[in-house]
Order: sequence, then C-alpha cells, then structure tokens
Amino acid sequence: MTDTRIEQRAPRIGESAPRPDGIPKVDGSFTFSSDLWHDRMLWGGTLRSPHPSARIRSIDIGPAVAVAGVYAVLTATDVPGNPDYGLEHVDQPVLATDVVRYEGEPVAIVAADHPEAVRLALDAIVVDYELTAPLVDPGKAESSDPIHPDGNLIRRIHLSHGDQDVVGEVVVEGTYEVGMQDQAFLGPESGLAVPAEDGGVDLFIATQWLHGDRDQVAACLGIEPDLVRLTLAGVGGAFGAREDLSLHVHLCLLALYTRRPVKMVYSREESFHGHVHRHPARMWYRHHADRAGNLVRVEARLLLDGGAYASSSSAVIANATCFAAGPYRIPSADIEGVVVRTNNPPCGAMRGFGAVQTCIGHEAQMDRLATALGTDPVELRMQNVLAPGDRLLTGQVITGTAPVAEVLGTCADHPSAATLPSDPMSLPGGAGRTTDPEHVRRGEAVALGFKNLLFSEGFDDYSSAICRLEDGIATVTCACAEVGQGFVTLAQQITREVLGVDDVVLAPASTATVGSAGSTSASRQTWMSGGAVQAACEEVRTTLLTRIAAEHGVDPDELVLADGRVMSLACGLEIDLAEATAEPVESEVEFHHAPTSALDENGQGDAHVSFAFSAHRAIVDVDRDLGLVKVVELTTSQDVGRVLNPLQAVGQLEGGAAQGVGLAVMEEVQVLDGRIRNASFTDYLVPTALDMPPVEIAALVEEPEPGAPFGAKGIGESPSITSTAAVVAAIRAATDLDLTHVPVRPTDIALAEA
Repeated sequence: MTDTRIEQRAPRIGESAPRPDGIPKVDGSFTFSSDLWHDRMLWGGTLRSPHPSARIRSIDIGPAVAVAGVYAVLTATDVPGNPDYGLEHVDQPVLATDVVRYEGEPVAIVAADHPEAVRLALDAIVVDYELTAPLVDPGKAESSDPIHPDGNLIRRIHLSHGDQDVVGEVVVEGTYEVGMQDQAFLGPESGLAVPAEDGGVDLFIATQWLHGDRDQVAACLGIEPDLVRLTLAGVGGAFGAREDLSLHVHLCLLALYTRRPVKMVYSREESFHGHVHRHPARMWYRHHADRAGNLVRVEARLLLDGGAYASSSSAVIANATCFAAGPYRIPSADIEGVVVRTNNPPCGAMRGFGAVQTCIGHEAQMDRLATALGTDPVELRMQNVLAPGDRLLTGQVITGTAPVAEVLGTCADHPSAATLPSDPMSLPGGAGRTTDPEHVRRGEAVALGFKNLLFSEGFDDYSSAICRLEDGIATVTCACAEVGQGFVTLAQQITREVLGVDDVVLAPASTATVGSAGSTSASRQTWMSGGAVQAACEEVRTTLLTRIAAEHGVDPDELVLADGRVMSLACGLEIDLAEATAEPVESEVEFHHAPTSALDENGQGDAHVSFAFSAHRAIVDVDRDLGLVKVVELTTSQDVGRVLNPLQAVGQLEGGAAQGVGLAVMEEVQVLDGRIRNASFTDYLVPTALDMPPVEIAALVEEPEPGAPFGAKGIGESPSITSTAAVVAAIRAATDLDLTHVPVRPTDIALAEA
C-alpha cells in the first residue's frame, strides 16, 4: 500500500515550493507596513529642505504648534541622544541643524491626529535659509571646499597587482558613465512606533536589517538597545534602499514625545528623496592584450558620486574596485577607485552593489578589444576566463567553485527563440506605431560578470537562528528580513529536509526574540541565515536522536528522522515524531562564515568569502532614425552552487533581468543642480510587462560551494549585474555607435551623428 504521507509531503531542498506569503500578496490580504494601525494612533510627517545646499538661520515652529490637532513639532534640539547616524560611518543628522546638504534633507518632524493636520503644520513651519552654492560635480569634489566635517573624500582605493611596467601589443581605451538608478520598490517607506511602559519603544518597520537599525535608533534616542524593539513589518520591495535608516528615528522620537503610537507613510515623491540610490559612475579604462588575445594588463579610474552622506559608499567602491576588470585572468592591473561626497542625493546600496557599474565598463572594453584583435567577442572572453586556483586582482586565490567557462558557454550557445517582428506591437515604439520595419536593425551581444557573496574585508558576518521541535511541529525563529528574496520558503524547506517534518512554523522576525541575522543584502541570507537554520535544526536532530537512543538502548547512528517519524535502520523501532517530542527540543546557534581580511595599501588581501558568476545574451531591435529600442530576448546562465528552490530561482533571475533592462534603456534619476527632476513613476520610468522580453534560462550551473548550506550560492544580485551590460552592448552592435552613457537615451542614438 502506498504511503500517502510521502506523496503529500511538503517540498524539501531542490524542489519548487510555493511562497507562504504568495497568495495573500496577490489577493490583497497580506499586511504591508503601510497597512499598520493602532486605535490611539497619530500621524507623522517630515519637513524637508527644498534646497541642496544652504545654511539654516532659524526655524520657527510656533505657527505649526498652533495648528489644531498637532501634538508635536520637533527639531534637531529635541534629539536626546546621538544627533547623527550612519550605516557604516556616523555622519548623517537625524534632523538638520545649521546646514542642509541635499534636497530633501529632514529639518523637522510633526505628529498630529490627522494627515491633513500634519500637512498644515508642515506648511506652517518657517525656516530661514541662506542659500549656498551646491557642489554637484563629483569630479571637483576633492578640490572643493568640504561640504561635511569629515571632508569630501569618502574613500580611495589604489589596487596595484603584478608587474606595473608591462604594456600590451594591442591597447584599447574607453570612458563610460552610468546614471543614478532608483530601487523603485512599490511599497514606499512606512512604519508604526508604539511607546512602551518601560520607557522604550516598539517599532514595526519594513527594513533589511532589524538589529542594525535597532542599534542606530537606540543611539539616537539615548537609550539602551534592548529598550528599542523592532519587528519586521510587511516589506513591499527593498533592493538595497532599506539598508539605511529613513523614518525610523523620527517615528520613535514622536512616539516617545507624545506617548502615543505614531504612523508614517511616505508619498512616492518623498520616497525618492528619503532613501539612497545607485551610485552614478564615471569610469576610464585601458585594456592591454597580446596579439594572441591574452589579457596582460588593465588600468582603470573609477569615480562614484556618493551624494551628501557616506551610507555604504566605502563598501560599494571596494566592490567596484575589486571587480573592475571582470572575471578574467589578468596578470597586471592598476585600478583606482574613489567615492566622494557632493550635494547630490545620497547614494548607497542597490542590487549589484558596485559591480553593476563596472561590468558595463569592463564588458564594453572586452568588445572593443575583440574588434581591435579581429576576433569573436565570446571566444576572447572564453580564452581569458577565471577558473579555480586562479589569482584575482586583489591577490586572493579562488578556492571555491568558479564555473565561469560553463556559465559563458551555455549562455552564448543557447538556441535563440527570437523571431523577426511581425506586428506593430513587436517593433521599437510598440503601440506608437512610429517605426518603419525597414529602419529596424537587430543587434546581439553577450556580457559576463561576477560579484562577491557575503560581507567582506574582515567584517564579522554572522546570523542567528533558533529551532524548536515540539509535538512534531518545528518552529524556526530568525531575524532575517524577508524582502522578497524568499527566505520564508527556504527556511521551511531546510527545516523539513533536516528534521523530516512537514509542519514548520516561521516565527515573526524581531530583535526581541533572537540575535542578529545581519542584513538582507550582499546575496548573503541563503548562505548565512540558511546556514544558521540548518545548523540549529541539525543540533535539534542530534539532541533528539541521542535522547531516543538512550531511552531505547540503540546506537544513535542507527536512527533517522523521516516523514514525521523516528526510525531505526537496524531494528524495527519506529516512533511518531509528535510523541517523541512531547518534551520539546530546542537549539540556538550563531553561524559565521570563513574569516576575511581588509585590503592593504595596494588593494591586496583575502577580502572575500566566495563569488558568483553570471552571463547574459541580449537581442535587441533598434530604430536608428528615432532612437527607439526593443529588447527582444534575454538569455542567461547563472552560477548557483545548488538550486534549493527552482521556481524561486527563476523568479530571481527574471526580476534581476528586469532591473537590468531598466538601467540599460530607461531608468535614470535626473538630477540638475542637486535637485531631482523626476521624482515620480510618471517621469521615472521602469519596465512594464510590455517592455520586458522573454527571459530564457540557458543553465543554472550547479557546482556545490564548500561551506555553504547544501552547497547553495546566493543569486539575488547576479542577474542584475550582466543584464544591463548585455543589453547596452547589443544596442551598440545594432547601431555601430560607441554609446558610452547608460542608460542609452533615444537622443544618444538618433542624434549621434550630429
């Protein structure tokens, strides 16, 4: 007789598992942070500077306090603790004091009993500004007067590798610019702060790092960290923008001042001003090769605009510098990476974290080099790809998996399903019916890239998890922020795999119940929090089987957990797991990855734990006369270590490709004289379903990574790294234009000859 428990069991590792939050998000019943409510709730709002650079002569809050329904109007003098915060460097004011350094900088906050009262109060605050000339050109930052006490230079890295006197027989140069990209998540910043009787505060917030936020908030409030309790609220997307604080301290200040719960929700325009963006980049490259096509040297100068405050810029420029030349064997390199402060909007983490910008540069250079050598661009790349045992520009030797050739080969060789356009909607311009089919030219190109996984440069990276097995039900507690990456599914799959159970409960993520899980960034949560959950479950399994073995006089090694039962491999012992765990078993672990080291003065060191490699092939149609582009097809291969959830992996690859297409052809925060000119989804364009091509997955290359849970590598960022570079390269192929600015604008194509 067939055991129906086996047929109906929930998905394990390697199987497609549906997201437990999937249906609620589709039918509208999921609670996002903007849906939070409290009976005694007040509404909060922020007064922001309309100027990118100014001195504050005075702030008059009297008229705002007089508005009916207003409970609090607070300025910088009301911040009881540290006046500044910062993800890596404490340099950003909670509320501006004597100066403002970017358009949208918070100056005052208000709490009132109705959103309209908040609006009236914000309008009533009188701020006397003395305007000053903004520093908006990052190229002039180091030679300009400092806009911040810490200076305009955030970080400079000079990476020197190999023989510095070598010169190639074939040399190509190029200069490239990448515009500012917004994370464009659908759920603007929002949260609810509730004052507690113990003098602390409970903050329900959409974030990427609960414990990191808690420590910064507590420092600004001047209270102990355990008095600030953060619980993850439903997150409507993140992509790096929720790594930094936004309204967190403001909410808590207002709640503690009024002794009432306070809720804030940013408008879309305020969201554009209220979070960091992808760093704009200026990049100069010189590639050297011998006549046979072997790379011999790469030189590069990278300049990133960090905006007004440091955020994670130091780490972003480290990534950009370390991966500036791509996943190729390069015996000699001289790379300088610089990131500076300006009066432009602050920049920080975004999916790909520095490697997106440099991939655009190094892949354009590889295409230039292939042209100069008269060789096939794919063959040139294949000739120079990294492999295990090779040494990176930082001097680090690749000790893990590096299936670069497999990733490139499977992507480039995958048959294309793209057909010639047969109806107006498939032409560049789509429904506009503006393109003459005879003017359409097709282009095809491949891009290859890589990025580090996990935190680097000596950071003590870890994640904590608790597993409790009681009455046959496993409960997992981890502070990992679920921002759409799928940890809610993965944690259950790992638990089922290790403990042989179907019933797994994932407890709410909170700072009050478990230690830090680190940030949901750097493609690290599958490895770190997945590793923590795996380790906690394995300890529970060992404890339980040891106890059962002692009770029944058998060897623990003979016992297994499977399908909700404890069974012996050597005798007929079989116990229902619910019975075996009437007395619960619990374990809490702290999972660390292998140690890394900081880069030295020459940019050398074992700074990274592991790497993920990706490739995209793009096919585009271009109307050269009108400058219109249609991305026809994207094909990708990805280095994944091991696929834990195939359905979820496909979703990540498609989503990352969409953001890459956006940066390639339409997404750019337009900043003029320090002011954002397109802070709306009317004017800041993101790809819709009609803009996205079919995404063909040529291969998910599975070579299990040592040290990773079940050998799996994180895949959240890789698809965004090479997709942009491939699309832009395909446009170049279709137009025979250099196209050195990304995103490629219609005028870059249509007016190129002029």
